[in-house]
Amino acid sequence: MSYADAPARPAPPAALPAPTEAELLDFARRTAADPEVLDRLPLDPMGRTWVRLEGPGGSEAWLIGWPPGAETGWHDHGGSRGAFATALGELAEESVAVPLPTAGWQSLELTDDVDRTRRLPVGRGRAFGPYHVHQVVNASEEQHAVSVHVYYPPLPMMRRYSRSGRVLRLALVERPQEW
Repeated sequence: MSYADAPARPAPPAALPAPTEAELLDFARRTAADPEVLDRLPLDPMGRTWVRLEGPGGSEAWLIGWPPGAETGWHDHGGSRGAFATALGELAEESVAVPLPTAGWQSLELTDDVDRTRRLPVGRGRAFGPYHVHQVVNASEEQHAVSVHVYYPPLPMMRRYSRSGRVLRLALVERPQEW
């Protein structure tokens, strides 16, 4: 399955208030604990798999399977707020704890004290604001991980970055039709 196979994005209903980061995280945790939802995800030993879900308040949600060693690479969510929670296995999130400019740069040198790593075992989750730069990793050599991710507004783009030591470089901007 690929992002290209995902159904078209519905426009957020105008009458609903935007979900808060806390509401996104609550949705991710509740959904990650629902065995019926988890049973919908096919697992592939070679690559990540995903199923689109209905998120709260017009948000975009995904159930994602992570084979051993899978990772996202450094990226942001194009200005969307989000949250994710681990349903199976354990994920690690590496993030940059500093606000980055949203436009007008190709390369930044980060200071030594901005890196953060969080372990996210089953039931643990994380909410984040717009322009959060991170990568998510299943560091296990043996066990699949499964997680639920939710974003509001639905992802307008993803910026992908390369990282070499303290230097973060903008590598690619992806639009939804490219997933």
